[in-house]
Amino acid sequence: MIAIRPLVAGALALGIAAASFGAAAQQAPKPEQLIKWRQSAYQVIAWNSGRIKASVEGTYNKEEVLKAATTISAIANSGLGALFAPGTETGKGWHDTTAKPEIWAAGSKVGEYAGNLAKESTELVKVANTGDLAAVKEQYGKLTRTCKACHDDYKAKE
Repeated sequence: MIAIRPLVAGALALGIAAASFGAAAQQAPKPEQLIKWRQSAYQVIAWNSGRIKASVEGTYNKEEVLKAATTISAIANSGLGALFAPGTETGKGWHDTTAKPEIWAAGSKVGEYAGNLAKESTELVKVANTGDLAAVKEQYGKLTRTCKACHDDYKAKE
């Protein structure tokens, strides 16, 4: 079950981070804060992915899918890599980090996964705009396989 407090706090943290980018560039956030932002961003992606899944498996709602896909795409294209800064390999955000240490040594492979997430989520927004349920299901499958590939390699099992 998704806890609301971390989601709200995470959304606020992401908004504050975006609004105060200049100030953040002058004084780097603490590792614990970066871990919280990272966990929050991925929690919002997971929640929106669940919204899409519920719609494509239940009563299809184009507008709900479009809202959720747009949210995922915005986060995926926001520069999530900055949240994997040195010093965040271990530690606690809302909970202990589940990112495997190997992610910091993976270099271009992680960049490839991040690029795939951005590409597939952007494509899902385009497909969701058509309202074609079959096409949305197909593209949503591509997106979730992209997520799974990175999780398989770089996320510790909880």
